[in-house]
Amino acid sequence: MKKSLILPLLFATVPLAAFDWPQEEIMSDSFYSYFGQLRGGTISTSLIFADPSDVKAADDGKVIAVISEYDDDSCFFPSSFGNAVIVAHNDNLLTVYGNIDGETLSKTIYNTSGTVKTGTVFGSSGNSGWQQGRSSLEFQVVDTKNNTAINPRVLMPRIGEELPLTLTGITLESKTGTRYDLLVQRTIPSGLYRVYRQRQPVAIPYRSRVTINGIIIDTIAYDQLIREGNTVCAAGLRYYSKDVLYPDDRLQLLGEVTLTPGKNTLGMTLADILGKETTSAYSLIIY
Repeated sequence: MKKSLILPLLFATVPLAAFDWPQEEIMSDSFYSYFGQLRGGTISTSLIFADPSDVKAADDGKVIAVISEYDDDSCFFPSSFGNAVIVAHNDNLLTVYGNIDGETLSKTIYNTSGTVKTGTVFGSSGNSGWQQGRSSLEFQVVDTKNNTAINPRVLMPRIGEELPLTLTGITLESKTGTRYDLLVQRTIPSGLYRVYRQRQPVAIPYRSRVTINGIIIDTIAYDQLIREGNTVCAAGLRYYSKDVLYPDDRLQLLGEVTLTPGKNTLGMTLADILGKETTSAYSLIIY
């Protein structure tokens, strides 16, 4: 394995190693679909590249499976991957290379007893997966020891600028499901609330954070997603499932807070993977 990356992880400690890009050509650091994004009614545990290219091993490892048809209900290996190659690496990590054109799959990788080196070409990206007609790689990293999916971008070199993040449409939702749009209502009953923003079509934060009067109350990270039974969750104060993270087609959860009577300043922060932050705050009267 290559030199380890030293990266802060808020939750389970995961041994991470630097990966090369799993494409032959690096055309952009922007992607069609991001890890943690709502896609097809589920939280995406993979990264879909924007451009078609040859698909290659991101690190040394051993091919443990070549999938041509797969209909298991596993939330980490759904049939949407189409033709796929799964490689085992050190540190209990697996990489999954999906949406490969079956006609281009290298014949040598069917010998699953063999090892592959970084840069070994598996084939070309195609249309075997469920990507709405896109001919691009779907890439996933799984930590089998901690039962988590790892954000591939944590492990890969980065180029270019990040997509800008926005804090608009801030909405509070009470335990009873009552919603308060903070653009029009700032006097709110006390209680436990979920804080939502208007979801962006593509860009997704690496972390979201909510504060009350400057004190951090909740942080949701997208460096990994955790599997609870057959449900994929993001971790914050607790595990947040898809129905909580994305309650409808418009909103995305920033965190949970308890508002007590009096004047409260609700702060919200979004951070991208490079650490650049977008912030906003609202003064509330709580009764």
